[in-house]
Amino acid sequence: MMKRAMVVVLAVVCVAWVMGCSKGPNLKDGLWEITTKVEMQGMPVPFAIPEQKVTQCITKKDAVPQKAEKNQDCKMVSSKVAGDTVTWTMECRTQEGAKTDSQGTVTYKGDMFEGVTNVTVTPPGQNTMKMTQSMSGRRIGECKE
Repeated sequence: MMKRAMVVVLAVVCVAWVMGCSKGPNLKDGLWEITTKVEMQGMPVPFAIPEQKVTQCITKKDAVPQKAEKNQDCKMVSSKVAGDTVTWTMECRTQEGAKTDSQGTVTYKGDMFEGVTNVTVTPPGQNTMKMTQSMSGRRIGECKE
């Protein structure tokens, strides 16, 4: 009886270990179309930037759907995968000295995702601006390298 209990416990531990060693979020590597909508906070009148679409190659190894803009020096401060959800913090600086801090999270569902990024922009000598970027993505094919 004790042997059987030990085998059951060992089997449960093995299954939990295998599930815990997942190979990243539930996403299909490939070319993704990302649709973003940005709302700026703290403006006298609510201001929304028109919806934009970009494409990006996303893989389980690089699952953050956000790339640096041109003329910016960016570094990924942290990124974490928990199940199908990816979170990250990124810092960027422009040549003009503006600083951008962003914290984002997305949840993948195979060939689509939903997420949000909170962005704080600090231009030199100006007031800080806060933006919320809602995004959705869908896989549209293979990466073109």
